[in-house]
Amino acid sequence: EQAAFRLRHSGCVRVELTARDGTRLIGHWQEHPHPQRILVAMHGWRSGWDQDFGFIAPFLQLSGCSVLYAEQRGQNNSGGEYIGFGLYERYDCIDWLNYLRENKNTDLPVYLVGISMGATTVLMAAGLDLPDEVHGIIADCGFTSPHDIWKHTAEKSLKIPYNLHGILAGEMFRKKTNMRPSDYSTIEAVSVCAAPILFIHGSEDKVVPVEMTYKNYVACTAKKRLLIVPGADHGMSYYCEKERYEQEVSAFFKEYD
Repeated sequence: EQAAFRLRHSGCVRVELTARDGTRLIGHWQEHPHPQRILVAMHGWRSGWDQDFGFIAPFLQLSGCSVLYAEQRGQNNSGGEYIGFGLYERYDCIDWLNYLRENKNTDLPVYLVGISMGATTVLMAAGLDLPDEVHGIIADCGFTSPHDIWKHTAEKSLKIPYNLHGILAGEMFRKKTNMRPSDYSTIEAVSVCAAPILFIHGSEDKVVPVEMTYKNYVACTAKKRLLIVPGADHGMSYYCEKERYEQEVSAFFKEYD
């Protein structure tokens, strides 16, 4: 909470755009006085930009990053009636990249960064036609698709059979979003991605199984790195091995800037 409070009150400038489907999206721009790169940071499901990135934000500033912390659609201050589990949000990444191109210095390298559902969002965006200024993607504990994470949650956490419940949930999702939870996956995206990817996951993740990141890593045809943090639960890799996490991210920037 203290880290989230510090980021909220660190002088970020509130920005907004209208997405391609007319949805109003909110972001928070933290400009570095002498930036070496720009990050577009996507938070997780039912979370917030300040909560998910508050702890790592000082490191990003010290590393010379200007950061656009996006508020994902259907959450917090952004518009949108529904959360798309990355299926819609991948296009929001492109809209934020276009915003940066029009309003900021995109002569700098740009990276997409996400945690949990935000990681799925940026990985799914990897399958789209990313602009040349995108030099890489950092995905921390993302799931492979809405279908996969719903099935895992139903069977492992809720202890209920997924078949019938999954059909019903999928049909409700389709009616609300015009997309099926199995319509797209990170596996499909990374198999055609050109941008280098740093995959991160905690070995003891009880929300998103680490096997999903292993599957993404194997399927990825771009240049790639993998950081598995022993003992780390969901979204806790930076807390558990801060120094190693920073070393891996710094090395990724150094290689692909």
